[in-house]
Amino acid sequence: MLHDEGEKDRYLITYADLITLLLGLFIILYASSVIDATKYKGIAAAFGNYLGSESVVPSTPESKVIIEPKDVLSSELSKLIAKSEHSSSVQLEETERGITVSILDDVLFEPGQATLAESSKKILREIAQVIKLFPNDIRIEGHSDNTPINTVRFPSNWHLASARAVETAYYLIDKEGLDPDKTSSVSYGEYKPKDTNITPEGRAKNRRVDLVILK
Repeated sequence: MLHDEGEKDRYLITYADLITLLLGLFIILYASSVIDATKYKGIAAAFGNYLGSESVVPSTPESKVIIEPKDVLSSELSKLIAKSEHSSSVQLEETERGITVSILDDVLFEPGQATLAESSKKILREIAQVIKLFPNDIRIEGHSDNTPINTVRFPSNWHLASARAVETAYYLIDKEGLDPDKTSSVSYGEYKPKDTNITPEGRAKNRRVDLVILK
């Protein structure tokens, strides 16, 4: 009698397995709505192998491939710089820290000064309109060449680069609407050159302000 009841209830094991597999399928389908195409295909293949089928989960159309925000940001900034009258003095670079927009000092300041030139505000405004649409923190970094400076206001290149970074950051916050909670400034003076300080061309590349859109 007990044997007959055990045989009668064996269908419950198969039923439970089926429910488990269906639950797994629904989880995979939900997860696939928020992952990119490559991960989607990998999950579909793995799940198909588990069920003994090659096409359990439908393939996702290419139109659903997710574009990373940093790619959009980089693309928009590249187009902006290419159209700018200062394109030869503005450079875009992607590093492990994020995206850096380097602006040479001849665009921003008079030699040995830290007051923004009126002509610099157009490019700063255009850059700000792009980067403030993204939630990333922004760090404004001041750099100089190694030509000595010793004035009442700027006893060293570190002081000059610091004042330029602060001036740029304050303008972007006060006039262009960057979030002060996400914007900071720092000075590296002459200690992080981008090029040689031996030639005038190299020194010109070192005198810059970097706008770093952090990851």
